[in-house]
Amino acid sequence: MQNSIKYRKFILPLIIGIIICALTPIKPESLSPQAWYMFAIFVTTIVACITQPMPIGAVSILGFTAMVLTGVTDIKTAVAGFGNNSIWLIVIAFFISRGFVKTGLGRRIALQFVKLFGKRTLGLAYSLVGVDLILAPATPSNTARAGGIMFPIIKSLSESFDSDPKQGTERKMGAFLIFTEFQGNLITAAMFLTAMAGNPLAQNLAESTAHINISWMNWFLAAIVPGLVSLIVVPYIIYKIYPPSIKKTPNAKHWANDELAKMGKISAAEKFMIVIFIISLAFWVLGSLIHIDATLTAFIALSLLLLTGVLEWKDILNETGAWNTLVWFSVLVLMADRLNKLGFIPWLSKLIAESLGHFNWPIVLIILLVFYFYSHYLFASATAHVSAMYAALLGVAVAAGAPPLYSALMLGFFGNLLASTTHYSSGPAPILYSAGYITQKRWWTMNFILGIVYFIIWIGLGSVWMKLIGIL
Repeated sequence: MQNSIKYRKFILPLIIGIIICALTPIKPESLSPQAWYMFAIFVTTIVACITQPMPIGAVSILGFTAMVLTGVTDIKTAVAGFGNNSIWLIVIAFFISRGFVKTGLGRRIALQFVKLFGKRTLGLAYSLVGVDLILAPATPSNTARAGGIMFPIIKSLSESFDSDPKQGTERKMGAFLIFTEFQGNLITAAMFLTAMAGNPLAQNLAESTAHINISWMNWFLAAIVPGLVSLIVVPYIIYKIYPPSIKKTPNAKHWANDELAKMGKISAAEKFMIVIFIISLAFWVLGSLIHIDATLTAFIALSLLLLTGVLEWKDILNETGAWNTLVWFSVLVLMADRLNKLGFIPWLSKLIAESLGHFNWPIVLIILLVFYFYSHYLFASATAHVSAMYAALLGVAVAAGAPPLYSALMLGFFGNLLASTTHYSSGPAPILYSAGYITQKRWWTMNFILGIVYFIIWIGLGSVWMKLIGIL
């Protein structure tokens, strides 16, 4: 049997962990040995999530075991970490997104958009991003949206217009559509609490480390204006700096019609999926008014999917991404929570806040966001990045006098936007990049340009908008 463990990639995490443990005698006096060991285990685990000697779930289990063995937490507290309601929201939303893929509803929606708005390549790009926007609230895996639903359609559509990197014709259409979908995907991920796995994690960390309550609705309200502006502006910028050679696509409607004809009439399962999706959205939006928790809404939706036969129990068991997320997410949240309760995060926040003490809070927050964004070059997972830095940076911002909810939301948004860096930045990036339509140099260059655009829109316009709605 082939061994998939890359033992050499354990070397760097272990060296870093051993060095941190060896520094225990000279640790800050205000920190307990337990807090310092927890820090060592956390850093080792995060670095291993980056080097990936094993899948992230396996790495997290090793970290979990180390926590209990070293006594930084007891086994009862550790196991209880797997019952976190925010994490179960993510897991169940994975199952809901499976319904879109299994029934073909996601593909049907995309083809309808192509049919309606696909006369020009730019309109085609906007229509595909629009599909991502519609699916985002109930699809916490932006990788599933980009890779499972959008990418196959974009690839088929591009090839129907003879845009294929194997033939050297990637610039005809495919390169533009691929890169626009990548950017649109990370924007829509930033717009909804349930659109990317790291968002509920940020919500949980804000609550557990800073006692800040982020609801589905206030996340959505704060993100709607900068998000929609980004979805309008960014595809147009890409169109100008990286234009497709095919500007008009009169055959797109015909292609979409053919594909829809192959799918046939809308099935009963798709109709059930539509109704359950609408019910879920309504409950998420109105949850605070009708006193139904977001996680309970997810359970209701899953129950309805099972009762209507849209999903079978074997679909739930086979959704490995959901169960994988449950394991590693639970462990990373547990680690962050222990760092906070053992006093490490408050100590670190105070230390950084004191070093930035001569700046006023807007400058401090901007520095933190810039650092958060560009440090993502060191990460291959947006969620791992959120796990590593969100709580500490939020603590610094609040200590500097920044409005708590505003800071928590802004860091939450940038936990998605920071994926606009590399071709390995998040789940969708390697899927879309590996199609071969865009070179690494072009990918990094355009991402760098658009990163600046995100700062202008989300910090500038976003702050003005949040001031108007009373968050800032």
